[in-house]
Amino acid sequence: MITSTKFVLLGTGTSAGIPVIGCDCATCTSTDPRDRRTRSGAMLQFVDGDGCARTILLDCPPDHREQSLREKITRCDAILFTHDHVDHTFGLDEVRRYNSLMGTPIEIFADAPTRESIERVFRHIFKRHENVNDSFVADLMARTIELGKSIDLFGVRFTPFRLLHGGLPILGFRIEAIDGSGAVAVEQPGPLPLAYCTDVNGIPPDSWKHLRGLKTLVLDMLRYRRHPTHFSLDEALGVAAEVGAAQTLFVHMTHDILHAECEARLPEGVRLGFDGLSLV
Repeated sequence: MITSTKFVLLGTGTSAGIPVIGCDCATCTSTDPRDRRTRSGAMLQFVDGDGCARTILLDCPPDHREQSLREKITRCDAILFTHDHVDHTFGLDEVRRYNSLMGTPIEIFADAPTRESIERVFRHIFKRHENVNDSFVADLMARTIELGKSIDLFGVRFTPFRLLHGGLPILGFRIEAIDGSGAVAVEQPGPLPLAYCTDVNGIPPDSWKHLRGLKTLVLDMLRYRRHPTHFSLDEALGVAAEVGAAQTLFVHMTHDILHAECEARLPEGVRLGFDGLSLV
């Protein structure tokens, strides 16, 4: 059984990040550190049953280097991707440093369209033999995620399920500890079971079962006004109420959201995430 479980919000901002370039709005000029939002990603850290410290990333945004330095990350055992958008994948070059520190390749997991996109964009990694110079690139092993098939990593089960990002089908993940027999543990450590649902404005009927019995829900909430590919505040609050997790954290926020002002309006059990927020 895993121990010392910690889930960290590495980034909580939308694709432009906060502050937005060239903007002098109240959020972009705020002195509240919670209003500085790098691009969205998260991390699960724990000690496995053999006593080895593990770090698993959810997405790898362009700000990953800054996030890693802030959180003092020194290893990466796997990366699970929700989808192929730039703000969720363009930090992948940075993980080569973990290869050096660990001396091992890193498994990455993505659905077929996302894997194809990553392998095309990062051709210099996956077709290294074609590079003119044999330069320092990441050592990655790509695996394809299939809906309905969970991924067990070092004593943790990641169950992918379908979410809708506008017209784009993407993945959410339910995260649970498993016991020595490979079954979901009755007693879950720290913030688990947890569902990570970023970049979403629609939940298909068959996906709701993965949101039942949660201790923690991490959910997309872009802004107050409606958006064609993200939940608004009212929509996200509706989902949070339906799920009924012990705690719900909103992420992927734009500069329309001033942290202190918005959080004061939220119901009990719901709060805004911020960069570096650690759940234990």
